[in-house]
Amino acid sequence: MSAKRLSIIISLVCTFNIPVFRADAQDVLKMMQYNLMYYTQTSGVSDCNSTTNNLNDKDANIRKIFHYVMPDVFCVCEMGTNISYVERLLNNAINTDGVDYYQHGPLTSYSGGQIANMIYYDSRKLKYHSHTAISTAYRDINGYKMYYNSTELANGDTIFITFWIMHLKAGSGETNAAARHTQAQLLMNKLSSLGGPGNHVVSGDFNVYGSEEAAYQEMTQYPNSLYRLYDPIGRDGHWNNNSAFKDIHTQSTHYDSDGCFASGGLDDRFDIILVSPYIYYGVNGVIVKPETYYALGQDGQRFNGSVISPTNSEVPSDVANALYNQSDHLPVITDFAIDGHVGIAHHEPDFYLQVTNPVQENSLTIRLHADQEDTYRFEVFSIDGKMLKTFERRLDAGAHQLSEPFDFAHGMYLLKVSDTRHHSQIQKLVK
Repeated sequence: MSAKRLSIIISLVCTFNIPVFRADAQDVLKMMQYNLMYYTQTSGVSDCNSTTNNLNDKDANIRKIFHYVMPDVFCVCEMGTNISYVERLLNNAINTDGVDYYQHGPLTSYSGGQIANMIYYDSRKLKYHSHTAISTAYRDINGYKMYYNSTELANGDTIFITFWIMHLKAGSGETNAAARHTQAQLLMNKLSSLGGPGNHVVSGDFNVYGSEEAAYQEMTQYPNSLYRLYDPIGRDGHWNNNSAFKDIHTQSTHYDSDGCFASGGLDDRFDIILVSPYIYYGVNGVIVKPETYYALGQDGQRFNGSVISPTNSEVPSDVANALYNQSDHLPVITDFAIDGHVGIAHHEPDFYLQVTNPVQENSLTIRLHADQEDTYRFEVFSIDGKMLKTFERRLDAGAHQLSEPFDFAHGMYLLKVSDTRHHSQIQKLVK
């Protein structure tokens, strides 16, 4: 469904000749989310020690994986809660082999415990803006607001994206599922309190066993669609130990275990990236590319097996071995297209159009400056191209403000305005 919806909106917008992005101006942000499996010497797990989870070995393995992928954004779980671990990973695995332009965000552990979240980013493409931490009963949820290093930055034009990293409560059973749900509720409450058209990416180790779980439902079926999160690949179902989802499982990389790594082979989809509707539909200068979403080293031949047996043809053998030795999770990766020419007008309009977004109190406010007296036609479309409303107004030259009833459900819409001279403009509406 996700690919179909994405195709519809792109087709509809292109039909109306209003591009979402300029094809010659796109940049791409590659994101990787990874559970590092106790990047710390004080994990609190007796079997994860300096022998079975040696940090020097982890540095070498992460360096191999990172430089194979070269993500622009690297979000991680299970980072040690001392800043020395954050700096160690940056200096020993990321800013190595001639690379020196990655930076990291702030570290928090308000919830206590010995593992936290962290973001690393290519400072040539992204700049740090601010940070929000949500304390939960288990681990913090961290939101890192970044802005794109646009060529129009000097003029005050850029794109903001907030990357939220969360590590939900592990374990099967109703009690653990309820704890995950509570954590998800805290996130959604925060997102809805922020308001506005937000570009949000939520990733991490969700520890959910299927899309039916309350935590996942809380995020992807949130009542207010302005803040609802979308799964780019749209693979709903019970993922746990289900061969129908063997191509998206991310845990565990090991069939057997030495006590530190989880055993049982790849049979769970714990590691997930979700996006807000603004990114899913490309409303605010950035759009997710679902066709690029994948788990590194997952070739669909790993069901209940390890990442190295049978032989892995998806990645080079040294990368497969690094994935096997580094963590019991696979990293997940996706790309985002960025409109590189933020703030640059795509054409000179024949009339000027502005709408109030999001639509408030079932009333659509339209401001239009007409260059001459004419009859203007207003058409509202659903995201799948169905016309929902149409009306006409005869307007004199000059500025006008119109208010029209807009009693449609929460969601995404398109407003087309045209005159009798075959000039038209499109505005995206959010309610």
